[in-house]
Amino acid sequence: MFSSLFDQVDSIIARDPAARNRLEVITCYPGLHAVWLHRISHFLWNLGLKWIARVLSMFARFVTGIEIHPGAKIGRRVFLDHGLGIVIGETTEIGDDCTIYQGVTLGGTSLYKGVKRHPTLGKGVVVSAGAKVLGGFTVGDGARVGSNAVVLKEIPAGATAVGIPARILHPDLPQSTDSKTKEYFSAYGVTPNVDDPVSMALKGLIDATIEQEAKIAVLEKALAKLSNTPTNNVGSSDTKRDLDAIKEWLKE
Repeated sequence: MFSSLFDQVDSIIARDPAARNRLEVITCYPGLHAVWLHRISHFLWNLGLKWIARVLSMFARFVTGIEIHPGAKIGRRVFLDHGLGIVIGETTEIGDDCTIYQGVTLGGTSLYKGVKRHPTLGKGVVVSAGAKVLGGFTVGDGARVGSNAVVLKEIPAGATAVGIPARILHPDLPQSTDSKTKEYFSAYGVTPNVDDPVSMALKGLIDATIEQEAKIAVLEKALAKLSNTPTNNVGSSDTKRDLDAIKEWLKE
């Protein structure tokens, strides 16, 4: 029991540079308290003591500012960083070594009872501040959800989702689901060296527009020279060069 407890505390120290020692984490981290209280309420829920489990979850919400339904399944070494405003629905499943920041909602979009309404997070998933993950789909191992993103569909393993609705990016960095490894852990789901595909498309359109404007300017210049050239000089070398230049532009 104590080995598992200290394992979770040590994983928090590995992911939070503000955590100085075990005593500070155990006494001052509401995300840790919320997970511990959820373990008890989830145990009671599975025993069939659902009302008592809900009462305990409401007490945990009052104390920590984090709402976790007692039916939710939470893996080992899950870190609710800061934690205030986190809402985790009944059929949510959270894998080992996940990190969830403040203001996150793991919610459902269905009103039918007895069905999978809330998301499943794989191992090592990072859900950043203010993000909303809504629906009964899966977020793959090592995936990242950017701040304030609204995720409405499945995210592949190792990918990053940003925007409203969320768009999928594929990072060029190796992934690690080990909570004790700082090298690849991405605080707040920030993924360096990754270009947003929408931004890349817009950049391509801007570059194409600039190129077209340059071609039009050359054509206008060539046509202006032709209009001011006497009839007997139409076959001159300068005019031929201008016409050749126009042909080359049109071929591109």
